[in-house]
Amino acid sequence: MVRVFKTNITDTALAEEFVDSIHLNFSNYIANFDLEDCDNILRIESFNNEICREAIINLIAEKGFYAEELPD
Repeated sequence: MVRVFKTNITDTALAEEFVDSIHLNFSNYIANFDLEDCDNILRIESFNNEICREAIINLIAEKGFYAEELPD
């Protein structure tokens, strides 16, 4: 399963912190950012479980940032 999120995260170091946090909290997720895309894309992949959209959005919101899942 793959989920893609539009974010307002523009800083590379901050994006790396979020990826580390996602990997720490969700060990079965593979996450990465594409900050060159106009939507500052966060892509999350899981091979063995559903991806909890709300948990990802909340994790980002806790730090004062925005994430919205993009449709397929």
